[in-house]
Amino acid sequence: MSKAAFDQSSAEYRQYLPDLSSPRFMVAKEQDARTYADAFKTTRNPPWLYELTQTWNKLYREPFHGITSSGDIIPNLFTPQDEGVAVEPMVDAVEAVIAELDPALLAQLLHPMNAPEWRAWSNPEILLRPFGVRLDEIDEVAARLILSVLQVSFSAEGYAKAISAMRINHFLGEICEVPRIMNRYSYNFLVFGTPSLTKSWGWSLYGHHLCLNVFVRGRQMVISPTFTGAEPNIIDSGPWLGTRILHTEGDSGLRLMQSLPKNVQKAAQRYERLRDPKMLQTGDLSIDRWNKDDQRHLCGAFRDNRIVAYESVLVSDMTSEQQQLVMDISEQFLLYLPDSARSIRKKQIQSHFDNTYFSWIGGFSDFDAFYYRVQSPIIIFEFDHHSGVFLTNQEPAKFHTHTIVRTPNGGDYGNALSGESERLR
Repeated sequence: MSKAAFDQSSAEYRQYLPDLSSPRFMVAKEQDARTYADAFKTTRNPPWLYELTQTWNKLYREPFHGITSSGDIIPNLFTPQDEGVAVEPMVDAVEAVIAELDPALLAQLLHPMNAPEWRAWSNPEILLRPFGVRLDEIDEVAARLILSVLQVSFSAEGYAKAISAMRINHFLGEICEVPRIMNRYSYNFLVFGTPSLTKSWGWSLYGHHLCLNVFVRGRQMVISPTFTGAEPNIIDSGPWLGTRILHTEGDSGLRLMQSLPKNVQKAAQRYERLRDPKMLQTGDLSIDRWNKDDQRHLCGAFRDNRIVAYESVLVSDMTSEQQQLVMDISEQFLLYLPDSARSIRKKQIQSHFDNTYFSWIGGFSDFDAFYYRVQSPIIIFEFDHHSGVFLTNQEPAKFHTHTIVRTPNGGDYGNALSGESERLR
């Protein structure tokens, strides 16, 4: 991003800074994450989000099935294999966290492999399910040890991406003067199973704009579901000045859409408007195509069993240059994976191009906010520009971004690779 583009992005979001003298922020600045969550549950405000959390409660109680395109799981898509992942440093890093924590915190940290808490992650800043240990409630040594788990689990670029999301969350907390609710450590960390060089285990980290679920079996990894977002998606002041995130994902998707012939663009564009009257909007938040929190996303928190039909245009019908843009998108969405595992995963994605679909919502000029999805039997990537939650823009804007990775057909949480007794129920 050029300096001119960075400065323009800064000017665009800063015109929507919130009024910190409003009751919302005057009350919140006196709260921490837990009292803030308690107040939300008591006041049920904002009501649209409270109603969504009630739908989430219902979805959370459903047995795990997996996202599908039709309701039926396609079998035999995922098999155990050696992906060259260096598991030893991950085991050592988690064991260092375990050694640092006292028994009470360990009881919060450690969960069985098939524990339902795998599925408890959600993106809002509200601490709806306070499972695991929260980084801003433990000492700095322990928090840094948890960050070391991320560092040795991810590629270097993936770790930088996660840290950028956490820093932008901290920056937003400073903008809104609610640092005890949103900061670089306002995330919960859980461990599932026993860290092992050969057997299945995993970990989860979740909080505002960053939710990561990591499954490990031998030298194989699944990092899915993931949610990575940012509001704003740059840092334009302070010690982390120049931080930016999720621009490449948006730029690659836009280049792909703009490169398509007009008739194919029309076929790809599922809806012309970001909140289109043609979208299902019945008030049943378990099935609606749009709601105020997920907006256009279909595969967010607690949507582990959603049926997401294929839409729009086949990647196999695209030119080689356009297919390369799909691979560029895949590179960014899979960036958390270590290099060797990511390379294997991208080859798997390419092998399914004859059943991979690209769909679009919104306009596709250089200035339009938009949504797109890439979907096949083995991956779902969702990219969305959102309206303001803390910033005040009523319409979606390119400085507030959400992205989601899912592994359909039972692949999320590594479930398809787990032993029978280890699988989510």
